[in-house]
Amino acid sequence: MVRSTYSKWGRGVLGLGLSAFLSQGLLAQQPPASGSPSDAANSKLSEPVFRVSKNAATPAGVPVNAPHPLDPALELARQSLTLMQSQINDYTAVLVKRERIDEELGENEFMFIKVRNRKVVDNNVVVPFSVYLQFLQPASAKGREVIYVENRNDGKLIAHEGGYKRMLGTHHLEPTGFLAMKGQRYPLTDIGLENLVVKLIERGEKDRRHGHCLVDLYPGGKVGGRNCTILRVVHPEKQPHFDFHIAEIFLDDEWKIPVRYIAFGWDKNDKQENEIIEEYTYQKIKINVGLTDKDFDMANTEYNFHRR
Repeated sequence: MVRSTYSKWGRGVLGLGLSAFLSQGLLAQQPPASGSPSDAANSKLSEPVFRVSKNAATPAGVPVNAPHPLDPALELARQSLTLMQSQINDYTAVLVKRERIDEELGENEFMFIKVRNRKVVDNNVVVPFSVYLQFLQPASAKGREVIYVENRNDGKLIAHEGGYKRMLGTHHLEPTGFLAMKGQRYPLTDIGLENLVVKLIERGEKDRRHGHCLVDLYPGGKVGGRNCTILRVVHPEKQPHFDFHIAEIFLDDEWKIPVRYIAFGWDKNDKQENEIIEEYTYQKIKINVGLTDKDFDMANTEYNFHRR
């Protein structure tokens, strides 16, 4: 297990860290979209390894007057959400996911994903939120493909298994139904970077209505070789309204988007270990690659929805 440590929160620390982080352009330069979406699926997979610099200096500067420690973090999240909604149309990535279901921590799941974000013009949805998944690991899930397009296919996701289970055919499932939710903490409709930030904002707004928490923002993180700033939130005292003891969000320094989220529960049985609740890492991200309806069509000949 991973043992997370934290330093005492100070308004000056988080305040200047937020100011400096937001002043660096905020996706003013669009990330490159080199390579094809299939490159990520064909490259060597790796565990969601991340690094925190042991000598990372804590930013210092002018304090920010905030009524709650979470306020600067929430502002950072809202800035990130605005960026994604205005500047990111679509992306591909390898998502590494691990979740605790019924007190049992599952193994890492690797999946190549294509996501097209919802775009709204004059209050009319002109581009629906769309998702394609191809499972790469573990072996029990390899070859599984899933498609979901908002307000299409009667609101259902389309899926088939890989390997010999492919003969079971293609299925149309309710995203929140028993079969689709088996072994999952959240429905497929919640997947993606934008949805991650929305959920973090919702959770932060809920937490600020309750007890004290500690918040730190500091540099020195690495995800997939990319530099990140780490936002850490700690609830020192266990309360029924808190979803986690420690949460860490890795924000890409160039893109200003969260590329990793991990949450830990409280120590159990005096083991001095924090159990992982959920962990999501986005690797090999390629932004604005120009995804089209074909990328979310089960008739796409690059997919295996009709093969036995």
